[in-house]
Amino acid sequence: MAEIEPVLVDLEDEGEALDVLVAGLDADAWSAPTPAAGWTIAHQIGHLAWTDAASLAAATDESRFQELVTAAWADPTGFVDAGAERWARTAPAELLTRWRAGRAALMQALRDRPAGAKVPWFGPPMSPVSMATARIMETWAHGEDVADALGVARAPTTRLRHVAHIGVRTRDFAFAVHELPPPAAPFRVELRAPDGGRWVWGPDDAAQRITGPALDFCLLVTQRRHPDDLDIKAEGDDARRWMTIAQAFAGAPGGGRAPQTHGGPHRREETR
Repeated sequence: MAEIEPVLVDLEDEGEALDVLVAGLDADAWSAPTPAAGWTIAHQIGHLAWTDAASLAAATDESRFQELVTAAWADPTGFVDAGAERWARTAPAELLTRWRAGRAALMQALRDRPAGAKVPWFGPPMSPVSMATARIMETWAHGEDVADALGVARAPTTRLRHVAHIGVRTRDFAFAVHELPPPAAPFRVELRAPDGGRWVWGPDDAAQRITGPALDFCLLVTQRRHPDDLDIKAEGDDARRWMTIAQAFAGAPGGGRAPQTHGGPHRREETR
């Protein structure tokens, strides 16, 4: 429990941060479009609620989860959108209530999972800590879409370390889904943390290097901003290639976002 508890605290805080953005919205605002094509704010929250429900089934009812896996195989390119659409049709007040209840139930299920017991998933099974970390990444990324739809700039927090860690760990996956051989050489990723510290992965003498603000790296690996709009520096051919395909989320290659600026990185004012 000691290992997962700090991660669950961060997961709870990330969910609450997004909850604050949507709790007071009227029905019209829930229908506002977000940067994800065809997805409203209701779709974003619906997707998170759907994924929390799937994660809860994986952690507590594996036969039910296998039914979801079977459905996913039957519609591999559309089942995520279908789930978001189904939940988005729920009345906003009910959707909010169900999302909150699902978040709480999932956190308790991961807390109660026996030590060393993996949780099945649509890809490889995950430890409870890894699943909680993945939920932080998704909640933050979809929260960025909601914030963009509302014209709100969120201040980055140290919870971004979870997002950055998944971004680093999925380097080879990003190459594989683009049918490219993963680089043999290690990468050095060195990021400036929101609290002024430094987060690093990989050997100090690696020739392939990624450096920049942690926020920008997280926007890159979740494909919430185009690389041209970010203050990220890549050294080495493989690192520069990774900049164009980085993908922290599972599934087929994402389409990314169109560039917003020309001639320099896009910097948003931060609210606190």
